Amino acid sequence: MTTLTKIALLASTVAFAAGAVNAAELNIYTTREPGLIQPLLESFTASSGVKVNTVFLKDGLAERVLSEGASSPADVLMTVDAGNLVDLAEKGVTQAVESETLTKAVPAELRDAKGHWFALSMRARVLYAAKDLDLSSFNYEDLADAKWKGKVCIRAGQHPYNTALFADHIAHYGAADTEKWLAGVKDNLARKAGGGDRDVAKDILGGICDIGIANSYYVGLMRSGKGGEEQVKWGEAIKVVLPTFKNGGTQVNISGAAVAKNAPNKAEAVKLLEYLVSDEAQKIYAEANFEYPVRQGAALNEIVASFGTLKIDNKPLTEIVSHRKQASELVDKVGFDK
Repeated sequence: MTTLTKIALLASTVAFAAGAVNAAELNIYTTREPGLIQPLLESFTASSGVKVNTVFLKDGLAERVLSEGASSPADVLMTVDAGNLVDLAEKGVTQAVESETLTKAVPAELRDAKGHWFALSMRARVLYAAKDLDLSSFNYEDLADAKWKGKVCIRAGQHPYNTALFADHIAHYGAADTEKWLAGVKDNLARKAGGGDRDVAKDILGGICDIGIANSYYVGLMRSGKGGEEQVKWGEAIKVVLPTFKNGGTQVNISGAAVAKNAPNKAEAVKLLEYLVSDEAQKIYAEANFEYPVRQGAALNEIVASFGTLKIDNKPLTEIVSHRKQASELVDKVGFDK
């Protein structure tokens, strides 16, 4: 074999290897509607050359990965709700990731202490209030104050959005105090707990209640017109107050991701997570879904920015999640949804 032939062969091998790297693919298993994250994935592919395939699973994410075993093609597991992320880690389908980029960008209370999952965006459990109400600050504890009797609207207490809030109350005050608080909130309801978060705004407009608890991003969906013309009126009928616990901050929940235990492309999977907490990606999260970025200083959507400065509650999400079962039991005990 001539020297030239050897050089040619070496060059083609290098070119092939480079091509293989550029042609790398990632497989994401997600419980989030792919349309919500598609702009982020397209942006990642454009900057990295890594193609991303998504498998949408409405539920049973951990079970799917477990059933596939060591040959699972899943690289990244993406879901909404801290409880679901904790569940993935506890079922052994994630792996620890060491990344300075991720630990710097994601606050400690919004990620797993051992690096098994990381928050990528947040939504806050906020107060919707009638626009003419003289109210600029609020404590969650005051939802049980008798002055709000017959004036509070909220969706079912057993909904995960609310059990998360109630679990946070347990983390601050314990189960006994939370039971009394829940009974007080129930006494103040203007109607039976139920409907969706947007119904809180609708019922404030309709004069059924003065205040209510709901998620922050729905305000963006209503006011922007994404929910239809009628919902614009609901969104404009309310103002948003960022409530806090008296000894803490505003309760938040998250969307997040983990690297799968048997990820065939771990390096690329970590790169994707790192990209998703970059300024560029965090801005896309904020604009596309009216969510709060996890990265400090990242730009907010103007509707969300109008709510004021968000001070995240100081209880770690893992601690809050550990109280969810008890919170659910207390909802039934006080007859919150009856």
